[in-house]
Amino acid sequence: MTRVQLTDPDWEFIEPYLPIGEYGPHPERLRQQFEGVIWRFKTGRQWREMPTEFGAWSTVHNRFRQWRDAGVFEALLEGLITEAAKRGEVDLSLVSIDSTTARAHHDAAGMHLDEDVVIALEKAAAEEEKAKVKGGGLEEQNGQETESDPALEERRRIRRRRKLRLKVALLGRCRGGQTSKVHLAADSKCRPPAFILTTGQAADSPQFIPVLKKVRVRGPVGRPRIRPDAVAGDKAYSSRGNRAHLRGHPGEEGPGRQPEEEGLQRGRPVSHDADLYKERNTVERLIIKLKAWRGIATRYDKTPDSYLAGLHLRASMIWIKDLTRTTR
Repeated sequence: MTRVQLTDPDWEFIEPYLPIGEYGPHPERLRQQFEGVIWRFKTGRQWREMPTEFGAWSTVHNRFRQWRDAGVFEALLEGLITEAAKRGEVDLSLVSIDSTTARAHHDAAGMHLDEDVVIALEKAAAEEEKAKVKGGGLEEQNGQETESDPALEERRRIRRRRKLRLKVALLGRCRGGQTSKVHLAADSKCRPPAFILTTGQAADSPQFIPVLKKVRVRGPVGRPRIRPDAVAGDKAYSSRGNRAHLRGHPGEEGPGRQPEEEGLQRGRPVSHDADLYKERNTVERLIIKLKAWRGIATRYDKTPDSYLAGLHLRASMIWIKDLTRTTR
C-alpha cells in the first residue's frame, strides 16, 4: 500500500485545471491518476512498476500524455502563481537565476522522430554547414576533384542523424555522459516562477534574458508584472549583453561579484550590492527542492516535453505547499 500523494487542500488547487470533456462521462479516478503521475516523477520508477492503487499504468501514462500535450502542467503553475499574487504572497524583491544539469538515464535515449522530420533537419543542417564553409573545401581550393566514398558518406550521415536526434531531444554530451540543463529563476521565498530547458553543454549567459522574460506574475488587475526589483546571478551571467539589458530596466541589479564599472555613457550604472547578493542562495535551495524528486534529478523521459512537464509539476507542488501552509 503506497502513501497518498495529495491532501484534500492540495487537490482543491489542482482539480480546476484538469480538462474535462463537455460530453461523455466524468473520468473515473482522476485524482488517483494525477497522484500516479506525481509518484512516477517523485520516485523515478518506470511506468510499468506503478502500484495498482493509482490504476492501470497504461491509463495513467496515457492521461499524463494528454495533460502534457494540452499544457495542463504549465497552466497549473501559472494559475498557482496568479493565486499567490492575489493573496499578495509573491515576492519579486529579488530574483536569483542559476542553472543545474540533470544526468540522462539510458532510458531517455532513442527519441522517435518521423522520417520526414529527420530529412528536413538533415537538409537544414547541411545548408547551415555549407554556409559556414567559405572558399570551398580543400579539394576545390587545390583545383582537385576526388570521388566520394559511399562508405564514408554513410558514416557521416549516421553521425549527423545521431547529433540531430540528440539536439531535438535537448540532450547534450559532456564529460559525464548525456545531460540536459535546467535554467531557472527563484523568488525571495525560494519558489520557481520560470524554467527553460536546454542541452547539457549550453552556456548559462545566453539564457539569462530568456529566463527573465518568462517571469510573469499576473495580479488581480492590470498587466502582469515582469520586472523584479533586483536580479542576482553569478559570474557566468556577467556579459555585456546581460548588463545592457538590466540597465534598460531601472531597479534591477546586475550579476554579482563584479566591481563597479566606470565610464558608462548611458543608462543606469552597474553596481553590486554585497548584502543583497547574499540572498542568492534561494536559487541554490530551490534546486535542492526540485531534485528531491528522483525523476527530476535524473532525466528518464525520452522527449523534452515530458521532462519539462515533470518540472512544471514539481514547481506547482512547491507553490501548493506554500499556499496551503498560509491558509491553515
